[in-house]
Amino acid sequence: MVFSRGGLRWQAARARIPHTKAMVNFATRPRSLVFALLAGIVLLLYSGIWGAGSGPSCWGPSKSPIDMSPNEYALWHARQRTPVIFNPHKPIEVDSKSIQYVDMNPIKSTRNAVINEERILILTPLKDAAPYLSKYFELLTELTYPHRLIDLAFLVSDSTDETLAILASEVDRIQKRSDHIPFNSVLIVEKDFHFYLSQDVEERHSFAAQGPRRKALGKARNYLLSAALKPEHSWVYWRDVDIVESSEKILEDFISHDTDIIVPNTKTGLILRAAVSTLIPRMAMADNVNICVNVVDYNSWVESDQGRQLTESLDKDVVLAEGYAEYQTGRTYMALMGDWRSNPNEELELDGIGGVSILVKADVHRSGINFPCYAFENQAETEGFARMAKRAGYKVIGLPNYVVWHIDTEEKPGNV
Repeated sequence: MVFSRGGLRWQAARARIPHTKAMVNFATRPRSLVFALLAGIVLLLYSGIWGAGSGPSCWGPSKSPIDMSPNEYALWHARQRTPVIFNPHKPIEVDSKSIQYVDMNPIKSTRNAVINEERILILTPLKDAAPYLSKYFELLTELTYPHRLIDLAFLVSDSTDETLAILASEVDRIQKRSDHIPFNSVLIVEKDFHFYLSQDVEERHSFAAQGPRRKALGKARNYLLSAALKPEHSWVYWRDVDIVESSEKILEDFISHDTDIIVPNTKTGLILRAAVSTLIPRMAMADNVNICVNVVDYNSWVESDQGRQLTESLDKDVVLAEGYAEYQTGRTYMALMGDWRSNPNEELELDGIGGVSILVKADVHRSGINFPCYAFENQAETEGFARMAKRAGYKVIGLPNYVVWHIDTEEKPGNV
C-alpha cells in the first residue's frame, strides 16, 4: 500500500525499523541495562508516593483524624502499631519427673470431716511401751471414724524392751485383716535421743527431772510430726500409748467442736466392780457403779495472776512443772474440775494442755506451732505448745467433763 500526496510509503517505513539483532545488541549494552534499572527504581518510587496520596501513609493520615471515619481511623492505626496477642490460657507442660506439684487449697478441717472425707493422722511417741501396746491397739481398732481415712505413725526411741518388735507385730496383724479394721497406712520411725532417766520413782518424778524430761518429749514429738505429716492430712491426733479407756467416737466428738486445739480431761480410775470395767465411757447414768477417781494430769490449766507474776520473775530458761512445791503458780487445773457424768460438750479455754489426747487442726502445725524442746515462756512440750498456739492467735479448748481414762501411775502422792 502506498500513501498519496506526500504520504509515507510502507516500504520506506519498514526499511527504517532497526534490525532485530541490532535491537538485542542495544538492549544488552551495560549502559542500557543501568538506564533500565534506574528507570525502574524511579517508577517504583513514583508509584509509592502517588499511591500514598489516596489513603493513609506511613508518614501520617491523608486527612485530619476528626474527618476520618471509624474504619479509616482503625485502618490507619492498624498500619502503625505492632499487633500483640495475649493468650493467658496457654498451658505450660512440665514433663520432668523430678518436679512435684501439691495443691493444698482443698485441704480443710471442718466439723463435717466424715462427709468431706478428711484425713486424720494419729501420732504416738513410744519408749519402753511394750506392756501397753495390746490395749492401745484394742482401743484404736474400735474407733468409729472410717479407718480408710486414718494414717498411723509411731516414733520408737531409747527403748530397752521389745517395743519395736511388738509394735511391728501388732500393725502387721491389723493391716492384714480383711474387714474394715485396717488403716490407710502405718509409719514406724525409729530415732534415739539417748535420754535416760533413773527408774527410781522419786527421782524420776522429781521437779529437777521434769525440765529435761519435757524437753526430750518435745523433741520426740517434733521428729515424729515432721516425718509423718503429709499435705493430705486435715487433722492430727496425738494419743498416748497408756490410755486404758476412751470413747470409740472420740475423734467425731472432738471434731464436732470445730476448734484449733482440743483436749479432754484425763483421770485414772479404779473400778470396784470388775464386771463393768470396760463400760467406763458408757455408764454416765450408772449411779450404782463405784469408781475411785484419781487425778493424773495437771498440765491442762488456766493461767492465774500468781502464775503471771511468777513467770515475770523467773529466768527465761526455767521450765515450770505443775504440782511441785518448788514453784507455786496458783493456776486452775482442769483435772480438778468437771464430772464425767455431766455434759461432755462443756468447754473451757485453757492456757496449758497435757499430752495424753490432743486433736489439732493440721494447719496449726503447718503454721509452725510445734512442741518446744526448750523453755518457751517458761514452759516446754505440750504446755509450751499451748503457749505458742495462744501467742499465734489459735484457740485452745479443754473439755472438763469429757474424760479419757489413763493407766494408774506409780507417782507418789504429795507432789501436788
